[in-house]
Amino acid sequence: MNFDALTRYLDRTAERGIPGCDLVVTLGHEVIYRHMSGEREPGKPMRGDEVYVLYSATKLFTMVAGMQLIERGAVRLDDPVSKYLPEYADLTVLDGGEVRPARTVMTVEHLMTMQGGLDYDTDSEPIRACLAKYGQAATTRQLAAAFVQKPLLFDPGTHFRYSLCHDVMAAVIEAASGLRFGEYLRRNVTEPLGMRCMGFSLNEAQLSRMASRYRWDAQEQPVEEERIGNFCRISEAHESGGGGLMGDVDSYILLPEALANDGVGRSGARILTRASIDAMRKNRLTGDSRRDYDVLCEKRGYGYGLGVRTLTDPETSRSPVGEFGWDSAAGAWSMIDVDRRLAAFYAQHVLNCKRAYDEFHPAIRDLIYEGLEA
Repeated sequence: MNFDALTRYLDRTAERGIPGCDLVVTLGHEVIYRHMSGEREPGKPMRGDEVYVLYSATKLFTMVAGMQLIERGAVRLDDPVSKYLPEYADLTVLDGGEVRPARTVMTVEHLMTMQGGLDYDTDSEPIRACLAKYGQAATTRQLAAAFVQKPLLFDPGTHFRYSLCHDVMAAVIEAASGLRFGEYLRRNVTEPLGMRCMGFSLNEAQLSRMASRYRWDAQEQPVEEERIGNFCRISEAHESGGGGLMGDVDSYILLPEALANDGVGRSGARILTRASIDAMRKNRLTGDSRRDYDVLCEKRGYGYGLGVRTLTDPETSRSPVGEFGWDSAAGAWSMIDVDRRLAAFYAQHVLNCKRAYDEFHPAIRDLIYEGLEA
């Protein structure tokens, strides 16, 4: 193995508008590569213990939690969402300017595959009304109830739309488990895997390690933003399944690593079976939904499984068919290869960085495989 080319690439990220980044790669349960580049905050080099707002990298946790409940028989993919959230029983759809009853039932699988018909409008009138009623104490389930007080964009199961579906999935997990979503994750994912810094709320010492946050401007230059805050969390009590977690690289990698090793973590804890992992990484989109995904997400060579991209075209990547993972609004990225028991997690803290998805993530992926084969 020789990862010199990967190191050179990461060391040039500052020239590409990324003030700081961190990458870890594991094979089996061994770290085979770790490299940090740039600064944690202006004038201070990266140390590797930085904390990040994880945004949509949270979704991998939500999908694992959902699959755990499916394994236990507490939830089924074909269950109506209304079985857990009664507000989802009588749905409407905005169709050509008219509102009509939904022609299909929204299921758990529709939530996990982003085919529920929801949008990502966190400032809708029903959400504002929910916040006016409950304030910052508005819970995950109260907010999920508000999401469907406006019509859906399409009949569930007929199209793909990246949306609040995984926030609703967190509410389903709460209803099915009897636990708040964060507590469910603590008991069933983060503590069993030995994560020391992962959650919806962190202590002061952990928050003091928050990497400086940036947003690209129109010239693709990083402009520093506030240190703490997350637009995915609609209220302080909202434990967003779509984007609410914070954590560090050492903790996050333990989840992709476990998934790459048939569901068994470095700690020895099993969080999923191989059958569930294979179900997650199976492409679920066809027809209009697949076309929507290709246009909206622009992930060349990938389809979409249960909340994860999954490689379907081996000609577009050095990774094998079935390699899977997801990314985040600030450019974090995970990769899981069950064939080689290979996992990776890359972190940066730059919003509005489109090149992360188009250029950086595919390049890092291919350089990891190049390094393995060197």
